[in-house]
Parts: sequence; C-alpha cells; structure tokens
Amino acid sequence: MSGYPAGHYDEGYGQQEHGDSYYQDEHGQAYYDHNDYGDSYYDRGDSNYYNAEGGQTYNQEGGYYDAGHQDEYYGDQYYDQGNGGNRGRRQGDSEEDSETFSDFTMRSETARAADMDYYGRGDERYNSYADSQYAGRGYNGYRPPSSQVSYGANRSSGASTPVYGMDYGNALPGGQRSREPYPAWASDGQVPVSKEEIEDIFIDLVNKFGFQRDSMRNMYDHLMTQLDSRASRMTPNQALLSLHADYIGGDNANYRRWYFAAHLDLDDAVGFANMKLGKADRKTRKARAAAKAAAQQNPENVEENLEALEGDNSLEAAVYRWKTRMNRMSPHDRIRQLALYMLCWGEANQVRYMPECICFIFKCADDFYTSPECQSRVEPVEEFTYLNEIITPLYQYCRDQGYEISDGKYVRRERDHDKIIGYDDMNQLFWYPEGIERIALEDKTRLVDVPPAERWTKLKDVDWKKAFFKTYRETRSWFHMITNFNRIWVIHLGAFWFFTAYNAPTLYVHNYQQQLDNHPVGSKYWSAVGFGGALVSFIQICATLCEWMYVPRRWAGAQHLSKRLLFLIVVFIINLAPGVIVFGFSSSLTETICLIIGIIHFFIALFTFFFFSVMPLGGLFGSYLKKHGRQYVASQTFTASYPRLQGNDMWMSYGLWICVFGAKLVESYFFLTLSLKDPMRILSPMRIHQCAGVTYIPNVLCHVQPQILLGLMMFMDLTLFFLDSYLWYVICNTIFSVARSFYLGVSIWSPWRNIFSRLPKRIYSKVLATTDMEIKYKPKVLISQVWNAIIISMYREHLLAIDHVQKLLYHQVPSEQEGKRTLRAPTFFVSQEDQSFKTEFFPAGSEAERRISFFAQSVATPMPEPLPVDNMPTFTVLIPHYSEKILLSLREIIREDEPYSRVTLLEYLKQLHPHEWDCFVKDTKILADETSQFNGENEKNEKDAQKSKIDDLPFYCIGFKSAAPEYTLRTRIWSSLRSQTLYRTISGFMNYSRAIKLLYRVENPEVVQMFGGNSEKLERELERMARRKFKICVSMQRYAKFNKEERENTEFLLRAYPDLQIAYLDEEPPTEEGEEPRLYSSLIDGHCELLDNGMRKPKFRIQLSGNPILGDGKSDNQNHSIIFYRGEYIQVIDANQDNYLEECLKIRSVLAEFEELTTDNVSPYTPGIASDALPPVAILGAREYIFSENVGVLGDVAASKEQTFGTLFARTLAQIGGKLHYGHPDFLNGIFMTTRGGISKAQKGLHLNEDIYAGMTALCRGGRIKHCEYFQCGKGRDLGFGSILNFTTKIGTGMGEQMLSREYYYLGTQLPLDRFLSFYYAHPGFHLNNMFIMLSVQMFMIVLINLGALKHETITCRYNSNLPITDPLRPTYCADLTPIINWVNRCVISIFIVFFISFVPLAVQELTERGLWRMATRLAKHFGSFSFMFEVFVCQIYANAVHQNLSFGGARYIGTGRGFATARIPFGVLYSRFAGPSIYAGARSLLMLLFATSTVWTAALIWFWVSLLALCISPFLFNPHQFAWHDFFIDYRDYIRWLSRGNSRSHASSWIAFCRLSRTRLTGYKRKLLGVPSEKGSGDVPRARFTNIFVSEIIVPLIQVGVSLVPYLYINSRTGISNDNARASNAVVRIAIVAFGPIAINAGVSMMFFAMACCMGPIFSMCCKKFGAVLAAIAHAIAVIILLVIFEVMFFLESWSWPRMVLGMIAAAAIQRFIYKLIISLALTREFKHDQSNIAWWTGKWYSMGWHTLSQPGREFLCKITELGYFSGDFVLGHLLLFIMLPALCMPYVDKFHSVILFWLRPSRQIRPPIYSLKQSKLRKRRVVRFAILYFTMLILFLILLIAPLVARDEGISFTSSIPMNLLQPLDTDNNDTISSYTGNGLPVGFSAWTPSAASASA
Repeated sequence: MSGYPAGHYDEGYGQQEHGDSYYQDEHGQAYYDHNDYGDSYYDRGDSNYYNAEGGQTYNQEGGYYDAGHQDEYYGDQYYDQGNGGNRGRRQGDSEEDSETFSDFTMRSETARAADMDYYGRGDERYNSYADSQYAGRGYNGYRPPSSQVSYGANRSSGASTPVYGMDYGNALPGGQRSREPYPAWASDGQVPVSKEEIEDIFIDLVNKFGFQRDSMRNMYDHLMTQLDSRASRMTPNQALLSLHADYIGGDNANYRRWYFAAHLDLDDAVGFANMKLGKADRKTRKARAAAKAAAQQNPENVEENLEALEGDNSLEAAVYRWKTRMNRMSPHDRIRQLALYMLCWGEANQVRYMPECICFIFKCADDFYTSPECQSRVEPVEEFTYLNEIITPLYQYCRDQGYEISDGKYVRRERDHDKIIGYDDMNQLFWYPEGIERIALEDKTRLVDVPPAERWTKLKDVDWKKAFFKTYRETRSWFHMITNFNRIWVIHLGAFWFFTAYNAPTLYVHNYQQQLDNHPVGSKYWSAVGFGGALVSFIQICATLCEWMYVPRRWAGAQHLSKRLLFLIVVFIINLAPGVIVFGFSSSLTETICLIIGIIHFFIALFTFFFFSVMPLGGLFGSYLKKHGRQYVASQTFTASYPRLQGNDMWMSYGLWICVFGAKLVESYFFLTLSLKDPMRILSPMRIHQCAGVTYIPNVLCHVQPQILLGLMMFMDLTLFFLDSYLWYVICNTIFSVARSFYLGVSIWSPWRNIFSRLPKRIYSKVLATTDMEIKYKPKVLISQVWNAIIISMYREHLLAIDHVQKLLYHQVPSEQEGKRTLRAPTFFVSQEDQSFKTEFFPAGSEAERRISFFAQSVATPMPEPLPVDNMPTFTVLIPHYSEKILLSLREIIREDEPYSRVTLLEYLKQLHPHEWDCFVKDTKILADETSQFNGENEKNEKDAQKSKIDDLPFYCIGFKSAAPEYTLRTRIWSSLRSQTLYRTISGFMNYSRAIKLLYRVENPEVVQMFGGNSEKLERELERMARRKFKICVSMQRYAKFNKEERENTEFLLRAYPDLQIAYLDEEPPTEEGEEPRLYSSLIDGHCELLDNGMRKPKFRIQLSGNPILGDGKSDNQNHSIIFYRGEYIQVIDANQDNYLEECLKIRSVLAEFEELTTDNVSPYTPGIASDALPPVAILGAREYIFSENVGVLGDVAASKEQTFGTLFARTLAQIGGKLHYGHPDFLNGIFMTTRGGISKAQKGLHLNEDIYAGMTALCRGGRIKHCEYFQCGKGRDLGFGSILNFTTKIGTGMGEQMLSREYYYLGTQLPLDRFLSFYYAHPGFHLNNMFIMLSVQMFMIVLINLGALKHETITCRYNSNLPITDPLRPTYCADLTPIINWVNRCVISIFIVFFISFVPLAVQELTERGLWRMATRLAKHFGSFSFMFEVFVCQIYANAVHQNLSFGGARYIGTGRGFATARIPFGVLYSRFAGPSIYAGARSLLMLLFATSTVWTAALIWFWVSLLALCISPFLFNPHQFAWHDFFIDYRDYIRWLSRGNSRSHASSWIAFCRLSRTRLTGYKRKLLGVPSEKGSGDVPRARFTNIFVSEIIVPLIQVGVSLVPYLYINSRTGISNDNARASNAVVRIAIVAFGPIAINAGVSMMFFAMACCMGPIFSMCCKKFGAVLAAIAHAIAVIILLVIFEVMFFLESWSWPRMVLGMIAAAAIQRFIYKLIISLALTREFKHDQSNIAWWTGKWYSMGWHTLSQPGREFLCKITELGYFSGDFVLGHLLLFIMLPALCMPYVDKFHSVILFWLRPSRQIRPPIYSLKQSKLRKRRVVRFAILYFTMLILFLILLIAPLVARDEGISFTSSIPMNLLQPLDTDNNDTISSYTGNGLPVGFSAWTPSAASASA
C-alpha cells in the first residue's frame, strides 16, 4: 500500500512549484497547513515520489503511472477477496478518530482531502457487514462497479474540489458504498479514463496554454460532476461519448454545427486560398489574390489534397469524414477535447456571450495542441497567459464599444445600438469564412494564411479593431416592424382592403345619387377589390427596402435583395396594370373585356395576397432558406434551425390559427365592415348645402367636412380591424388551453375528479421510483413517510396548527394481531369526496389547502416515470441577487419606516396571515415554556395563570417576550418567509435537498437498516447523496461590498445552509497608480473557513479581464457565476421566489422531461448512419403560483396576469412551439445553453429583458421549449401602484428594444406562418395591440369631435330603418347622421370588449382550476375594486413605454419593488411620475369627450367617461389613504409647495425639476461639465436621432393640430346661413389670439423679470434670500391668470356658446403644445445636468457660469416661455384632478371603504390611523384648516369662471358693436336651411323635383 501516499497527489498544487502567486503571497504555506495530521502522515508514502524536484513531477521515469506498475496494482486478484476494503487501513484509526472529522469544519483543502481518504479506505464495521449480509449472494467475487473502494480517493491535487468529496455511488449494498467525490466514475475496472488521468490531462493543458489554476480546479470539478451525473444512469463509456457528442462532435453540438457552417472542413482540407468565397470589400479581395498566388507556388500539396478528396467538397462527404474522425478518437482524446473546451469557456468572461468565437478559439487551441511545436514544449506556459493574451483584448474591445475613460472613470459613450458593435456583431464575424478571413495581425498578415496549427500562437497579435463590423443595425426606428412583421400587415391590410373596397361602391361610381342608389359596373367592382394585390406587393417592397437599411451588405449572411426587389416590383406592376386599364381606359374597351380583365385582376390579387401572407420574407424568390447549397449554411444553422412541429402539435398549431383567423375575418366582415357600409354610402356623396367658411380660407374646406369625417372613420375602422385579431387569439387560445387541461386532467372539472382518495396510490406510482427497490415493503409504509414529511414541513412553516396535523398524519396503531402495529391512514383522503365528513383539516382558503390541492391535482396528470435517486441527473439552482432584501431586520418589521405609512410591516403581515401568526405564537410559547422549565421555574397557580395571560400579550403583538436574539430571529424569519426576501427563496429551494434525502431514505430501506440506530451517520449518508445530486448557487454580485447588516444576514444563510454556494465579484485595488483594479469571480460556501476580516476564504478565485458588469446587470451577474454551475441542468430562479417540499419531490419527473435520461447504447459517431434524434429540449418552463395574490387588488391583478400568461397561455404556446423563456422557474439544458451564448444576453439597453433572448436563441438554434404542467414554484410580484407600473414600463421599454433586435428579424422573416403568428401574438403582438387600443381610443375622440361639429351645425334627417335606402331624405338638405351615430355605438362596444377581454382568461383559468365559486368571488372582487380602470391605465403605460422607447430610447433596468405598498404617496410625486405617460393624454381626450358629450350624446359614451377618467385618476384612486380628510389637505399643501419650490436653490422634488427632466429626453445633457454634485443622478441617455424627434415631436403634434383645427373651423363656418365667404367670421384670428396670446404675454413677462433680476437680484438677495423665489412666483401666477383670462376671452368671442368654446380650447391647446414642442426640439441646445441657469434667471446671478454666461440667457429665455405655458397647464390640471376627488372625499367612512378595496382587508381588521404627538396634531390641524380654505376658495373661483359666462348667455349680455375684424362669432340661431320640397332623381311616382328657378318663379 505504500505506493499510495495517503492524502497525496498534490503535484502542481500542493507544492506550488509553478508560481501559484495567489496562494504564495499572503498565505504562503499556511493554506496547506495539515492541521493536526502531522507530517508523519505523509511520510508513510513513497518518499521519492513526493520529493520530486520542481517541475519534474510530470515526466517521472518509470514512476507511478508506469504501465507495469498499474497492472500489478489493479490486478484482478485484488478484488477477489470480499473485503479488500480494509487493505491499507491506517493503524490507530479508531471510531473516535472518525468522529472528530465528521463536523466538516473549515479546514484547508489538503486536510479535507485526508479526511475523505479516511472514509475512502472503508472501515471494519462496513466490511463485516459486507461479509455477513451478502456472502450468500455471490457478492464475494464481484462487486457492482461503484462499490469498489477507490484507492485514489484523496489524490487530490487542488483539482478535484473535495468539498463534495463525501458522495457515493449507485444503489448498492450500503456497506460497500464508496466515499468518492464522483462515485459513478470511480469504478476503476470500467471507466475509460480514470479520475487521476483526467486530472493529468487538465494539468497538462494548463501547462501548455497558460490557463489559471483555480479555473482548472473549477472546470475539473465541472467535468467530473457531469461525467458522474451521466455515468450514474449509463455506462461510463457511454457517458463520456454522449458528453463529447453534446459538446464537440454530435449532431446537436454547437461546435460541429459551426465547423461546417464556417466551411472549416474545407479550410482543413484545401486551405482558405483555394476556397470559393463570396462577398468581400476591396482590401479583402486584394488579400485573397495574394494568398492564391502564394498557394500557386507550392502546388503539389494542393494537388494531393484535392486528389485525396477526389474533388468531393460536398457537405455529405465532409460529414462522413467528420464522423469517421470522431469515431476513431480515443477516450483520452475525447476527455482532452472536453477539458480544453471547458477551460477555454471557463475563463472567457464576456466572450461567453459569443459562442462561435469560443468555438474559433477552441479550434485554434486544438489544432495547436496536436502540432509538433506544442508537443515538444517543455517549459510550462505562465499562468494567466490565456486570459491576458486571448480573452482580454476581446473583452477590452467589447468594453470600449460602450464605455470611454473620463477622469480615470469609465463613462457610458453616448452611442445608440446602431453605432455599437455588440456581442452579436462580434460573434457573427465567425459565422462565415468571409468573416474569418478578415481577421488580420498587426503586421497585416491574414490569420487564415497562417497554417492552422500555428494560428494559436498568432492570436495574441490580432488587430481586432480592424476585423469586427456591424452585421445588423439596431437603428431606433419604427420601420423594423415593416420588415419583421410584414406578414401581419399583409394579412390585415389586404383583408381590410378586400372587405372595404367591395362595400364602398359609392367611392368609385360616377355621380352617385342616393335616391337612385346607382352601382358601378361589374368590372370596376372586381378590379377595385383587386387593387388589394398591389397594396400587399407595396408592403413587401417597403419591407425589402427597410431590410436594406438594417442588414449591411458587407455581411456574408445578408440576402441578395436587389433580385427580390425586382421581382416584387414586377409583381406590383402585374397587380396594378389591370386595374389601371379598367378604371383609366374603360371608355375605349367593351364592358365584357373589362369584366374579364377585372376578374383576372381579382384572382391575381387573391393569389398574391395568399402567397405573401404565407411565405416568409426570407424565403421569397431567394436562395436563403433553401436546404441545398452551402452558401448560407451559417444563417440556416444559427438563425433558422427551429425544430419542426410533429403530429398533433402541428395540427393543433394549424387548427388554432385557422380558428383565430376564420372567426376574425367573419366577425370583422359582419361587425366592422358592414357597419361602415352605410356611413360610406351616406358620407361620400354628402355635400353641405350652404356654408360661408372662415376668413382667409375659401369655403371649400367646410363643404368637404363629411368626407374628412369619412376618412377618419375608415382609419378608425382599420385600427379596430387589428384589435379583432388579438381578441380572437385570446378567445381561441383560452378554449384550446382549457381543452388541453381537460385532456391532461389538470382541471377540477375532469370526470376523474376524486384526486384525494387516489392520492396515496398516485404518490406510490408517480412520485416514488419503486420498481428498482431491493427490499419490498407494503406501499402504505412508503407512502406514509412521504405524506407525513409533507404535512410536518407545513407544520414547521406554521401553516398548520398542531390539531390539524394530528388529523392529517398517518398514525401507528395496534393491529388485531398480538403485539404488531399497523398504520392508519388519515380520513382526509376519503373525506374530500364524501360530504358526510365534517372534520376541518386545515383552515378554509389557507395556503396549506392550496398547496395540498395542487399537489393532489398535479400527480393526477401524466408524468414521466422517476429514476431512482442514485441515477437521477445532477442539477443546479442559480439565483442572481443584487440588492434584494436577504432577511428583514427587526427594525424593518416593527417600525413604521415610511413617513406616509400607517402600519408596521408585522401588523400588516398579521392581518394577511392571521392563522399562520396564531400557529407561530403557540409554537413560540411552547418554546418559551420549555426554556423556562429548563431554567427551573416552578409550576404556576391560578393567580399566575391570569397574570400569564397578560404576560403573553407581547407574543401576540410582536412574537417574542425576551429580546434574546433566538426569539427576535424567529419573528424576523417568520416575517421574511412571508415577504419577498432572499431567505424565503433559499429556504424554499433547499427543499430540493430535503426531498432528495427523503426519497433516498424511503426508496432504499437497506440504507436505513445498515446504519442501525446511528441516525447521525445515516443523516451524513443522506446529505452526501443530496449534495451530489443538487447544488444551489446564489450569484451575489455585491457580496464584497455588502454593509454590516447584509454581511451578517448572508453569514446567517451560510450557517443555516452550509451547502449554499455564493458566487461574487472580488476586487483587488490596483498594484500601481493608474492601473485598473483586478476583479475575480469567487465562490464560497458554508464550509469555507472564516478569515479574520469576517469574509470567507473562497474555494475558487478566477481572475477576470475587467469589470464584468457592462450591461444592465442581471445577465452579467448570471454570466460571471455560470462557470460555477454543476451537473446537466440549471433552474433559473429570481430572488423573490419560493418552493415547497411536495413540489420538490417531483423533480425527477421534471428532469425526465428533457428526454435525455435513457440513451441507446450506440455511438453517435457511427459513420454513414443518419441520426433520427429529435431536436434537444433546451428549456422547460414551469408554472408559477403568485403568492402575493391575496394582497389587495393590485397584487391580485399582477398575479392574475402572471397566471394567465404563465399557465393558461404557456400550455398552448409550448404545444404549438411559440413559448420562449421568461426567466423565473424555467429549467435549462446546461450544455445546450452554455455552448450557445449562455442563459441570457447582455448588451446594455438592447437586452433589457435579458431572459427572452435566451429563449429566442434556443428557438433559432434548434432547441425545443416545453412547458411542465405538474410542477410549480412560488413567485412574488409587485404590490404597489408605482412598482407595478415600473415593472410595466420596464417590460414595455424592453419590448421596444426587442423590436430593434436581430432575433426579431430572424424569427419574423424566416418562421413558417403558423409559428410566426404564435410568436408574434404571444410577444410583440401583445404590445402592438396595446398601442392599437390606445390609438383607437384617440382616433375615436378625433372622429367624435369631427362628427360633433357636423351634427352641431346641420339638421339631422328623420330616420326610419324600415324604409328603403332610396327614399328621399326628409327634410331636404338635412344630414343623415343616424347611421353614423349607430356606427359610433358599435365602435364603443368594440373598444369596450377589447378592454374586457383581458378578464376572460382569468375567469376561465379560475373556473377550470378552482371552480365556479372561486371564479365568481375573484371577479366580483376585481370589479368591485375598479380593476378595469387599472387595466385601462396599464394599457396606456405599456403603449407609452414602447412608443417612447422606439422614439427616444432610454430603456434601463428598473428594479421591481418587492415591498408591501401601504404607504401613501404624495400627489406631486404621483403627478410628476404619470403626467407624461398618461395624465396629459387622458386630459386631452377628456376635453374632446366633453365636446362630444355636449354635441353627440349617446349612452355608450359613459364607458369612455370611465376609461378616460381612469387614465387621469388611476394613480390617485389606487393610492392608499388618498381620501383621508386630513391627509388630503396636507397633501394639497405639499402639492402647492412642489409647484413653487426650486427657483432660488435647486430642489430634486419640485415642479421645475420635473419639467427639466421631461425636456432632457429631447435635448440630451451636456456631457462632463462642471463637477456639480447634482450632476450625478442623471442617467446618460443618448440624445435621440433627429428624424425620430421630428416624427414623434413635430409631425404627430402637427397632425393633432390639424384634426382639432378642422372641426373648429367648420363649427365656425356658419353652415346653413350662406355660401358667401364675405359673410364669414374671423375664426382664424380668434384661435390665433387664444393660442398665441399667452405665449406672447409669457415671453414679455419673462423678459421684464429677467431685466429686474439682473438689475436688482444681486443687491436684493443680500437681504432677502427668497428674492428669486418671489419673482418666480409672481411670473408663474401671472401665467396662470392669463390662462384663465384667455379661457374667458374664448368663451366671450364664441358668444358664450359652450360647444364652440370647448372645441376652441381643444384646438388652442393642440396649437400651443405644437409650438412648445417645436421650440424644445429645434431651438434648445443640450441641458446642463444642474439647474444653475434656472436659478440665475430669477436671481440674476449669472456670473457662476463661466463662458456660458453669454449663451445661456438666450436659451433660458426660450425655456422660460415653454415653462410658463406648461406651468399654467399643470396648475390648472392638478387642481381639476383634486376637485374631481371632492365627491369621494366628502363621503362618510370613505377611507375605510377605500382601504377595503385596495387591501381586501375586512373593516374590522383595518389598519389603524397613525398616532401623533399633541404638538404634531395641533400643527396638522392648523395646516389642514389653512389649506382647506385655500382649496375651497380655488374651487369656488373655478366654478365662477365656468358658471358666470353661462349666466351671461342666459341674460343675453353681449358687446356686438365694439369687436373689430369680425372676431365675435354670431350665434346663428336661424341656420335651418332645409326645405320641405323634394329634389334629385328617382323620386317616387307623383312627386316632382324642386329646382331653385321654380322656387324663385313662385316667389
């Protein structure tokens, strides 16, 4: 045995001969101090071996690894003895010894290694066990592989991380379990490459390439864990083969795919010089020519190669050669390739986001390794060489794209995505040989001209700056949508054209007359509809032109667009020409010919429409999606490899979309198009009989008002046409999903309902893997253990009281047979079906009830069969953490933290979970009693019992009586487990460990027997298994920078869960001045030793190239820690989730969904055999239960969204291949995702919703995405109004960014139609739908003001729907507007349904999963709490976020709020947050609605009053305690102060700050100016492109001016008075006075005050600090007064006509808004980050601004003009909102009622009002009185301004004479110009037409 030094094998690590600086520096030898083992421990070893000199360990002659030695060593005779295990057992080892080692305290690596060794040598107890028990079973001669005691247990170089060393092997007799770290890989007889050899391979690679030591140890552990995980369920050889196939050589390996895509097979065969390559620029072409010439000089090699190939460069031949090569590879080589790949990947930092770049690096390294140069190298390469020479240059290139250095700090560059060469652009360089050949060295040599084996050494000299270029431009523009979603526009616009053109004959009939109803000829009908073909061709042409803008031509993957464009133009002409002939030249042709042409035209159009609807843009007339030809293999491989749907899934996908569009087209035709038919027929020929127009504008405009209205109505109809599709998608998807839930048995309505009575059987058959059990027990014995464990876990979480537990457990009872005991099942299982039982098992509606019901229901669904624990794959839970709460502190729980809050967190939690609090208190009291008895306090008497009741009060209040930490900690934990904390997440997910131990114990009774009564040893055994199969890693990016409290909480976590691993960024300050700090990815767990500074010593510490956080944070955080994942699968979890024991029990079935558990025993590399494998499963989605769902209406709305999307829709989407990855509880296929760019993307801004990109990547690159119906995790959601909308904004802006991304381009232009529709409607379609909804609401208002103006000025006809449409309209010259009002009602219904459809999925989901009663109550709660108003508001926030983002950018990560929203937010704060996104738009629309209500009132408009008010008042309606009387007026005081402060010294929360902030979106900031502290806070948002600003800030407001000015001019056109323009009134000057008057006056006031400030400011401010503030206040007050005066002026000039005045104000507001936007967009330079110039304007102190003193006053003057205008608007609007709240404020008990609505707490359990001191109360009362007086004064003032004009009108007061320029609008009460006679043709018999001449004659 002496050949095997115990604890040895530290070569290269223990001896530190290779300058392992980190461990030598401070720690010196101490790190390896062998504690109390003493040196003698090592001296027993073969000392020559240990004393090998420095670097010679690797090439020892005849040493240890000598073949001969080995044979003798592993000779067969060795295992012939049954208890070979006790060979080499150290004398003197006794039981006591072993116990001292058991408590895994923190010791050095080597010490731990020895520790393991101790178990490795097996001890007598076990051997005797083995002899006796198995002697008779033939176990003597041969043992199952992993039981053999491995002698190398502790040959631990640092490489194996022996922390896990305590694991063991397959399900074997317990006594022979090996104590191996990787048991399944320990059976020396069978493993193709032993652990030690693998370690040697790693060490060899480190020496050859210069990888880091710690990275090698980490990757060694990573590889070994994967091998162990696979080998536990297949032979070791097969495990290695399949792993190699997954990483390197198999059909699904990314490396192999890349190798062929980039034509590297040809490079290896004939060299780049002889390849036929495509696109290149001039430089590249010259280089190619030179390379070819060089190749000509050495022709014989090429000839040989080509001969050998026999000219066969085809893909098939290459694949054959590849398989042959892979097949011949030795296991040793396979391990080497895997190790090399992992080492390249493990240190690649940001380069991990570029999978093909890693493939390229690996290929160079692999080629180099096999070269003679590498093999002959003796000196080991210095550590860090790989990092510094290969990775760091790439990292720095990435970083410099987005950041620049300024004053020694990194600052974001002001570039938008289209100027940044991001990870994807860099990665795509490696897709095509044309890209790879661009890589050149500093000396201009091309890398491809260097022989493959020498490229590695040249990589460090590459000039990357010259190589990379943009391969896709993420330009911020709306036009992306034309390309990406071209089929959506084709389908909708084409169908809309067909429907509308057919139903609008009046538009193309010559001289239509209503009384004749004359129709066009047939040819025109056919042909008009046929123009739809030209329309869709035009859309395709636009899509192609846009594609030209976004895909640079120099990229080899860009399609040939010119060819496609020519084709499309031809198709366009073919679709246009027949129509031109029919409409233009019909006079020279006969009608028959025209009709034939028309019919042909129609069918061509129909064909074109269907062809373009179905064909993806990428597949049009091009070679892009063709399967043959190698030109575009890369684009197909990496962007179009989506797995095809098979069988039922395919038919379901087709079926769904046929249903959706079938229903949609039918409904849209009958509901939308036909309802527009009459308005088109009426409005298109309608002429206004007489109208004078307005001065300066001829009266043509007023005559065409009906046609303008018709145009707006048709556009409105089109927006509704888009909305219908989404509506039907939701309905059909819901129906399909419900059908599927019945099919799976998930619904409670399933006929096999008795889920509880069958639960025990199902636990036995579905949760337990009982088929392989050695000792057979009665099922009941096994079931009872599982069930009792579940119930007890709920008791421990305080969900169940002890009496409930007693009723739910299996109990042992005496049986009939003497002396035997039997198990009695709880009555619970039967009672659920049998109504006669009255027992209560758990509180109704409680968490326990929900969990048990879901568990029972889920095991009733089909699940894959579980494998034994031993054979299950290893997986990791990965949790990114930034600054989320870890554990709540006592202070946070029992103090009111917020100044505006009325309740402590603990109080609130007690209200939410009263039953759980009771259980907790009882538990605590028991604990306290035990402690007191333990301390010897006596029994109590009667009197004491009374006293003790009083003494118990503290328990009920705060959960503890003594402030000892163990008691306070209990309360903290109880609260943390009910809030959204990291502690809750980790304690939830550690249930996996508990579940694995439980299952292992239940399924392997022999393990329990083996340990007899020694529960400690048994526990250790179970721990080992859990640790081997499950790892949990939290990526705490900030751990090194935590404050004291966070550090303590983390330490508490590590102590509670020692196996918890924490990856964090460690920073070392720079060694020399001016250098950058060094960063490390470090990993610690609870076993790491504590250092003096309170930190723990990391297990691994891997240096990075620089700061890894370059993006929005979360994805970089995941990426830096991904190297520490272990096993085959990763579950990604957020830091606000939860998990439950009973769910964790199903983990084996969940992992079986990846379909990798069983493999055929064949090599994937057999040449010539086609692989028929399904595409791999990349992502498995799981359900989420939103545990914040009962926290009031907002929490519930957020929860219901998640429920419907995460469960109901996910179910169908996964079936039809439309599901992506949305973070949270999804399981990822580790190898698939990490070899394809990681589990998220990280370019700053662009990849804001980082998770979804992983899903799109997986889909594009050939991974399947499934959804798992029977497994769910808990998830917290935002609870407050603000945080929900922050989340909404983040999702919305993130979607805006997605629209720009290349993934959308690939999916949108390449997916087949059904898959494209699934993808579109589930992702971007939802957001575009929100935008269409808000657009339709605004369009509707615009239609209404135009219709209102028309109706106000005309006489409506008498309408009878029963008369034929040709009947004369009475009275003559009337306007037939009744059908148009009917159309308005239809539209209201449409928009109403569109909003309410969002409740359908929720209702259906509740109905199927929880029954009718729960559905009814939940919906009633929703409607009672005004959640529909919230829906409208959220819709606007979504739409606004996407719109703002696509126009200006500025997407940033908004951390979602995780706290409970019980605090009241001040009015000013809410107003400033939501004014831009929603309140302004709502107020403008409300003004229009007010006009519509006064002119075209119909009851349907009530819904619009509700929904538009929602846009304005939702933020206040959902604000806690908004209507508390005192708080309301205190708040009013705050609002007035918010409006006025910030003008004499800067103030963050002030109106002026809000105004400047909203301006900077357009102007951008000046960069890097004076170091003013207030500059820090502002984000560095790049200034938007001018074209974007121009469109969204100038064109759109201008259109709004147009659509509100036209009806205003029309309503003032004196319709029905005269056609004489001379009699017109001067409405143009009137609106000019009202719109421009205030602007001019504000400009004058500003100049005057500027002069005053400059002259008097510096002097006066000496004595009066407030001088500036006073000046500002006066100026702002003047602005408000002017606004109110102008309003009265308008009223007066309109002769007190209310509707005209309202319309005038609408138009004036639109004009002012346009002017202000014009000034801000075009005239303002960039903003300072501080507001000194604003203060200088009012105080006159310009001298602090340096040179800017000259230019700033001019700029500030323009700002002041806009500011005064905006201020007056905000002042009035804010007051109006406060006045709207008055009715609610005056209701008795309104605050109670409001709180019930918001928090869903009964009035009895309401939150108490805060308690104030006497002084505070007095002060508050005084303030309330003062500001209540002010409030009511303002209210009365506003009312007088409104009512006085109306009184004046009724009194007939007017000043007709004195107004010049016809400014006063006459009231025209006599404008009825209709007549009773008949006119026109086609009159009924006996009537004659009236003519003007006849009239004059009769007169």
